[in-house]
Amino acid sequence: MITPIVNQTYPTQINPDLTRIDWTHVLHLFQKINWKHRLAAEIESAFKLSTHTLFVYHEEVIIAFGRVVGDGRYYAMLADVVVDPDYQGQGLGKYIVTTLNNQLNNYHFVNLSAAPGADSFYKSMGWKKQTTAFIWPQGPKQLRQHCAED
Repeated sequence: MITPIVNQTYPTQINPDLTRIDWTHVLHLFQKINWKHRLAAEIESAFKLSTHTLFVYHEEVIIAFGRVVGDGRYYAMLADVVVDPDYQGQGLGKYIVTTLNNQLNNYHFVNLSAAPGADSFYKSMGWKKQTTAFIWPQGPKQLRQHCAED
């Protein structure tokens, strides 16, 4: 277990009732950080299939979130760690990653696919680059941003 990070500034919900989430606002946050090509209904469906979800609020409005995709025991992947740019630099990303990771006791593999340029953020929390991970690129952008030279 990683040492928990305390967030005393903003209320959070782990595994909330997803029918009460404003998925249009979640889509807006994805767009605000330039993660485009998503639809609110598809985001909702993806979160409902996740093993763990976490939302951070300011005045009842979502300002950050993340989720875990996993099989419930052996394999888990942190996904969609997003912090509204207006709230970045306050430790919310680290809070989300640490809190979600702490839900994954005794898993054999916990990994993530980092956004380009986020290496130092994850390394600062103890994450290591894998030598055995592979991706099936879903187009030239993924090939360019997430694949090593052959």
